[in-house]
Amino acid sequence: MHAKFRIVIGFAFALLAPTVFAHSTEGVAGGFISGVLHPLFGLDHLVAMVAVGLWGAFLGDRAVWLLPVVFPSVMAAGAVVGILGFQLGFVEVIIALSGVVLGAFIVLGYRAPLWLAMLFVGLFAVFHGYAHGLEMPAESSAAAYGAGFVLATGVLHAGGIAIGFLTRFERGLWAVRATGAAISVTGLTFLV
Repeated sequence: MHAKFRIVIGFAFALLAPTVFAHSTEGVAGGFISGVLHPLFGLDHLVAMVAVGLWGAFLGDRAVWLLPVVFPSVMAAGAVVGILGFQLGFVEVIIALSGVVLGAFIVLGYRAPLWLAMLFVGLFAVFHGYAHGLEMPAESSAAAYGAGFVLATGVLHAGGIAIGFLTRFERGLWAVRATGAAISVTGLTFLV
């Protein structure tokens, strides 16, 4: 038990080492390739999108495919809200909380009803999308960037689902919960 605890703590401290922000702006210049690269290299998106797939797999049944469909769909709507220039408050805080909350749900094994899981995922997706819509330069192609972003999001969700399927093995549940802890700690670093 002590060895497992040390591994989780060590992994958490490794995540604290780099300077991170709740929302990076790397890759927002526009275009398909920028859209693909941003979620892969923006740590805030990486943890949230992997967490969505992971929690969906953990919940099982229809959640394994519904949560990864809800996130990019609502995220696209949030991007439109940002592109149109509407103002939302607490964007960075909610983006950071997406990692904290989803990671905690995984660690605690929270089996939310499907409607509530979709509500949480949708809420977080609005703010992730909004941040990108708001930051997108006017001369860039929102459609090309969005297509790349949604594609990369799907890949990250699939990665989370793959990790989530480890729960089918005896030690897999521990690995899934450790990943949830790392996600939650990463989200906490964004809040700090």
